[in-house]
Amino acid sequence: MRKSLKEVAPRADDFPGGPGPAATVPPMLVVGLTGGIGAGKSTVSAMLAARGALIIDADLIARQVVEPGGRAYDAVVERFGPGIVAADGTIDRPALAAIVFADEAARKDLNNLTHPAVGAAMAERLVAEAATDRVVVLDIPLLAEGNRDRYPMAGVLVVDTPEDVAVARLTGQRGMAEEDARARIRAQATREQRRAIADVLIDNSGSLEHLEDEVERAWVWIESVRTAAAP
Repeated sequence: MRKSLKEVAPRADDFPGGPGPAATVPPMLVVGLTGGIGAGKSTVSAMLAARGALIIDADLIARQVVEPGGRAYDAVVERFGPGIVAADGTIDRPALAAIVFADEAARKDLNNLTHPAVGAAMAERLVAEAATDRVVVLDIPLLAEGNRDRYPMAGVLVVDTPEDVAVARLTGQRGMAEEDARARIRAQATREQRRAIADVLIDNSGSLEHLEDEVERAWVWIESVRTAAAP
């Protein structure tokens, strides 16, 4: 059973290092955003940012934590070996991807090494915003894989796209082979699993204008949640 909006509305004391329950803080609102590869989640994220949302991008943080000196860099290199290290010392992401998308155990190892570091960085950024009235969007690709309950989110937006549309985007815009595109899609949660955690489905099977309308509908929902969660 889902909790009421007031029960899940984030408070400053939900985050370690926040000002504590006695402080008076504006109602920061945290919303999750997810979608499979090729769904257009980054485009939706940009549209939400244009409406005033602060985006905390798990993909971006995941890249940062495996940069030289990052929280997970040494552990990832130790696990996968010098073959994934480029000449400049950075991790060769295509080489690493070729390993983990072909080997489920390797993918789990990578997730186990990087996810705690990503989670810690995201928590720090939430703490930094806890005393604000921002709409904070947690852009998390793997939200349907069991990460929904890690953060005090008031709801989840899911960008929904049929597999064939996603494959066409990946092959046409990113230059992936169709077999590779389908393998990456199937390595993630299913479309049905993502839809099951959605409070709002954002359909991205059509034009950019249609997507703008869908995001506006989601933004109206976010504003309604803010109103319902207000003290």
